[in-house]
Order: sequence, then structure tokens, then C-alpha cells
Amino acid sequence: MARSINKLSAVEVAKKLKPGTYGDGGGLYLQVAKSTAKGAQDGDVTKAWLFRFMLAGKARYMGLGDIQTFNLKEARERARAARQLIVDGKDPIEDRRERTAALRADDAKRITFKQACERYIAAQKAGWKNAKHADQWRNTLATYAWPFIGDLPVAKVETAHIHQILDPIWNTKTETASRVRGRVESVLDWATVRGFRPKGDNPARWRGHLDKALPARAKVAKVQHHAAMPYTDLPAFMARLRAMDSISARALEFTILTAVRTGEAIGATEGEIDFANKLWTIPGERMKAHRAHRVPLSDRAIQILKGVPREAGSPYLFPGARKGKPLSNMAMLELLRGMDGIESLTVHGFRSTFRDWAAERSNFPREIAEAALAHVLSDKTEAAYQRGDMLEKRRKLMTAWASFASAPPAGRENVLPIAKQFA
Repeated sequence: MARSINKLSAVEVAKKLKPGTYGDGGGLYLQVAKSTAKGAQDGDVTKAWLFRFMLAGKARYMGLGDIQTFNLKEARERARAARQLIVDGKDPIEDRRERTAALRADDAKRITFKQACERYIAAQKAGWKNAKHADQWRNTLATYAWPFIGDLPVAKVETAHIHQILDPIWNTKTETASRVRGRVESVLDWATVRGFRPKGDNPARWRGHLDKALPARAKVAKVQHHAAMPYTDLPAFMARLRAMDSISARALEFTILTAVRTGEAIGATEGEIDFANKLWTIPGERMKAHRAHRVPLSDRAIQILKGVPREAGSPYLFPGARKGKPLSNMAMLELLRGMDGIESLTVHGFRSTFRDWAAERSNFPREIAEAALAHVLSDKTEAAYQRGDMLEKRRKLMTAWASFASAPPAGRENVLPIAKQFA
């Protein structure tokens, strides 16, 4: 009695050279065809497996691969799996297409950590206040994270990899290491939301995770504050500054009188200034806290703005060396570095000078000084009730600050009389 399946033998499969189709049973066929490959000689053939089945009354054919990839035993197993799908009411051809599509979709999700970083930065860049922030992110990650996990699929990043990055620098470059950790955490969170990582705990998370394995940043190294000038030395310094004839000097004087950050000062435009009401409104996108900040201007601050030479067609009040661009963010710092005796000071440090003066030499409440510095209140209850910006009270504070800064150096030891009425 003839066999209905397993009709072929391995020897027969090897010997079949005549083009044609040879059945093995159960829908499995060996298909022999004349070779069309380049350089093929007469008599050369190709051999492949073919599965024939009926679906909805129609014959269908499904390739199962060539004999170089699958031998007879393996071809029979693949045909058996296809028959099982048919019994379950499935089309084996469509099933294979779906599995192939799923694999391709899964492969599309396999991006490296470096690629995830680039995509995260590109997605966030529009919301960052300047392009340099994006460069800082990329440079930090490229220096400290990419050498370890840059080419690793982002889905494979684990806690052990985070320790590879942080352990060598946590005790020696603590501030940098902390920044790297936070940026890696953000990238991994983004990758999870976008479906490039499975849901679960972020291996770069600090609270309740890395804080159990690494010492707290504050315990490793003291925070290095910006070098600040004692407020008692400010009048003499301001006298030196007023004697200097440069845009950098005027910008620094204006920055000190308004107690703003470097970027906020050099980015000031004429459209932000209300000269009639002596008021400067910095839009939220230029502020660290991303909230608009109103700055009352003293008479001297207004005088500076009106006296600085303008560049035709440029909106900036402190024009830089490059046409249409504001003063460089390093210009004021370079000015300080060139002044004898104060080379170690920073521009940002003058905000501390202002804060110390306000606390020790004036009667203005703490919240007025904090509002002048555009600091966000850490006490949420206090912040909820204090919704105004106390502009008029801050105007009195900034007027007193300008008077102190402009006082004759010889009289700097005298306590400046400050109004005690703030209503």
C-alpha cells in the first residue's frame, strides 16, 4: 500500500535533478527548477519546498524555503505546523505575514540609548529657553553615558549600566554625576512613554532606588556657590564700573541694579521696556521659572538703557559684536576677570550680594527680596496665597538698592536709611 505522507527520502531529494514537482504527502512538495543564477551551467537546478493547501475551496501555495536552509525533516515539520493552523481556521500565509510585520515593528522599536537621547533632545529643544541647553545635554551624555551604553538598545538599559556610568565620577565630580543621572532618567522615561522600553521602574531613578546605593550629593561635596562680592565693597566697585566706557560695563551695571541673571539682562529688548512707567517685563520663555517677571527700574537703570548705543535694526538693548545678536553671555564675566583684585567674582554672585544687603541692611521682608530675584517660593501654602508680584513694594526695594550702589565709597559704612512702610 502506497504511503500517503513521507513519500520522499533524503537520498531521493538529493538525486532529483529533473525540473518538476515531487510530492512528499500532506501538502508538502519538492520543487526542482532550472537554475537561472548568473554563471549557472546546463543541468544546474534549484530545489525548494512548497506547501499546497485548500482554503475556502481554493488551492493556495506557500513557499517553505530551499533545501540549503531546510532539510527534508525540517520541511516536514514546517508543513505540519501549517496544517495545524488550517485546522484552527487560520491562513498560514496570512499568519506568516502578520508575524513578519510584528517582527519588523518590533525591530523598528529597537533604538539605541544614543538614538533615544538624540530624539529626546529634539523633542524637548523647542521648550528649552536657548539652543545651548540642548548642546549641554548632548555633551554631558556623550562624555559620560554614551561610552558605556550609547550603542546599547535603550530597552536593555538596567541599573548595573547606570552604576557603570555614575560610580567612577560620583565622589569626584558629584555635581556633574548628579546632572548626568537626571538626564539619563529623563531619556529613559521618554523611551518608556514612546514604547521603546517596557513599563516598569526607571533604573536611573534616585529616590527609593539609587539613593540606597550611592551617598547623597550633599554628603559627598559641599555646594560651590558663585563667588560673590561683600555688599560693603559694592559702592566702590560700582564707582569703578561707572568710570568704564564699554557696553559690557553698562550691561554689568544694569544687571547688578536689577538683580537679574546674565541671560535675562543681555537678552533685553526695547519692546520689553516701559520707559514711561520705569518697568521691564521679561517674558516667561526667557525666565528660569518660565514665568513672566516684572522688574521695576531705578532712575540709574533707565539712564543706562537710554545711554547705550543701539545697533540699527537690532531689537537688543545691549548689542553684541555680531550683527543682530545680543552681547555675549561671557562679556560681563570677561570684564570682571580683567579687573584687578576681583578676578574670582562671577556675575551671578552679585545676586547674592543683593540678597545679603537686603537681609542685613534693609527692613524689607524676606518675600520681597525673594520676589525681586524671581525665586519660586518653596512653601506651597505661602505660594498659594501670594499670587501677586508685590511690584510697588519691590520698586521701593530696588530704588533703595540703587541708592546704596551709587553711594560714595567713603560712606559705605553708614547704614542707609530705608523706608519702613510697605503698604
